[in-house]
Amino acid sequence: MKRLDALRAIYSFLEDRVVVTIMGAVAAELQSIGHRANFFYLQHAMGLASSMGLGIALTRPDRQVIVLDGDGSVLMNLGGLTTLARYRPRNLVHVVFDNESLLSVGGFPTATSTGTDLAAIAAAAGVRRTATARTLDEFRGAFDEAIAARDLTTIVAKVDAVGPSKYVTELSLLENRFAFQRYLAII
Repeated sequence: MKRLDALRAIYSFLEDRVVVTIMGAVAAELQSIGHRANFFYLQHAMGLASSMGLGIALTRPDRQVIVLDGDGSVLMNLGGLTTLARYRPRNLVHVVFDNESLLSVGGFPTATSTGTDLAAIAAAAGVRRTATARTLDEFRGAFDEAIAARDLTTIVAKVDAVGPSKYVTELSLLENRFAFQRYLAII
């Protein structure tokens, strides 16, 4: 499964939800589909998308929050999974695109390329709802179930190690920050 295809499959569901992405391919590919004011591309903060999503989910329990993360990022901050489980925001879905590499910074293999199972780690950390998807149909099904469940869910989407031609977004960091801040203030 390609990450871009997975993003396209859920794009329509992201319209009225708060979305936080990690840097690199996830951010660039989501923006290539079409930027929305409710999307925040967390640049230069590898490992912290789930932490930012958690903060928003806890302060805005009336809004569903979707975090679009990567395996390298999650591995840099495994403690984030225990913190998610501790607070268990029922309005947060954590999608981890696992391409088994640090694609955005050269394609070096991550621990998932040698057997580390991020869904099992999330479950062991205390996240009660986890899933691993290897096909687009499995991913859509897991995402639909997570949205309907209204409970903290981590979905690990196994994707091909391919990405965009460039890993930056066209939107400036400050412009994205202020537009996203304004969006959160009016919803």
